[in-house]
Amino acid sequence: MATSSPKLELPPAAAPGPSTSASFAFDVGQKLMCEWREGEQRECEVIERRLQPNGTQEFYVHYLLFNRRLDEWVCADRLCLPQAVKRGGGNAEKKRKLDPAVAEKLLAAAPVEESAGELDPVTQREHEAATRLKNINKVVLGRWEIQTWYYSPFPAEYANSDTLFFNEFDLHFVKKRAALARYMKRCDAAHPPGDEIYRNGAISVFEIDGARSRTYCQNLCLLAKLFLDHKTLYYDVEPFLFYVLTECDEHGCHPVAYFSKEKYSEGDFNLACILTLPPYQKKGYGRFLIAFSYELSRAEGKVGTPERPLSDLGLVSYRSYWAYALLSILQAHKGPISIRQLSEKSGIRADDVTSTMQALHLIKYWKGQHMICVSPKVLRENLGASKPATQLELDPSKLQWTPHHLRKGGQQ
Repeated sequence: MATSSPKLELPPAAAPGPSTSASFAFDVGQKLMCEWREGEQRECEVIERRLQPNGTQEFYVHYLLFNRRLDEWVCADRLCLPQAVKRGGGNAEKKRKLDPAVAEKLLAAAPVEESAGELDPVTQREHEAATRLKNINKVVLGRWEIQTWYYSPFPAEYANSDTLFFNEFDLHFVKKRAALARYMKRCDAAHPPGDEIYRNGAISVFEIDGARSRTYCQNLCLLAKLFLDHKTLYYDVEPFLFYVLTECDEHGCHPVAYFSKEKYSEGDFNLACILTLPPYQKKGYGRFLIAFSYELSRAEGKVGTPERPLSDLGLVSYRSYWAYALLSILQAHKGPISIRQLSEKSGIRADDVTSTMQALHLIKYWKGQHMICVSPKVLRENLGASKPATQLELDPSKLQWTPHHLRKGGQQ
């Protein structure tokens, strides 16, 4: 989910490839078929092209109808004109058959519609033009080597490195594995900076002030941008607090996910940007952090809502969390309940409650008011359908936290 900021911080446009120095097999903007998985052909568009020192032609392609995180560099031998793809001896396009596991991954990667708070058309075009090419191919973070999804505006000396190596505890990054090994010999950090405000077993959450740990928070934003398409805040981190979720063992506290929030939000936004790193996705960490953000709102005596626009994965996570949280309250509650009461009990803003109930077809508009209409049977069915496959419970008694505006020196 992207942060909202007074000024959109667009990175410099990527430098064009050496398209004028060689005769390429295909043109930028050309629609082609690309060999994708297990010989399957998928329609794509050429975004950029380059010539490797050994003379190999490579093309950066976007697979049509799919999220930009699947964009990649491919060799010319994986590309062909659409009419060259045939089935048997005929002229029809090759029939596509997907393995169910592959289909599930594609569904997760497909774009999700969300209109509220989207970038305006001009800014959207500027953003896409400036970030159309991934500049970092992989990152190494702790024991993980992670394929990136999107462009991120790293400093010029790092911007076109194939792989960046991160110290997972302080997020210092270098271009060579040997350089990271040398750095770690003199670095004694074993967890993120800031205060540990939650610990339950092997799960820990650290709060980091963007003004006090500026470099760490900037590096966290740069790392996150590699996996978030519309994140627009990278360097102006001082007005934000960052909450880093970690897995702890004898070697230290290893980052797995984070969210950020403004220290003072006029709109009562309780979350600005959220990301679970790819190796840790589908383990319940995103839902846990969403619940954590609402627990902080309750500690502040407020109801909350995330900033818009939501990323595609962020939107799915929030819809799932809202549905399960609200249905759980309805199941435990006896007697009539209003939207306002649901909002107060859940900490979820009233309009988010209303939209979730409408999506579940559990609300009607009658005589100028929204009425919740649900039978015990329908409630059980919906609750079962929205129950997460992996549940990581938040224990509010483990939270040791004081709202920012109540701390010594804090200002409202």
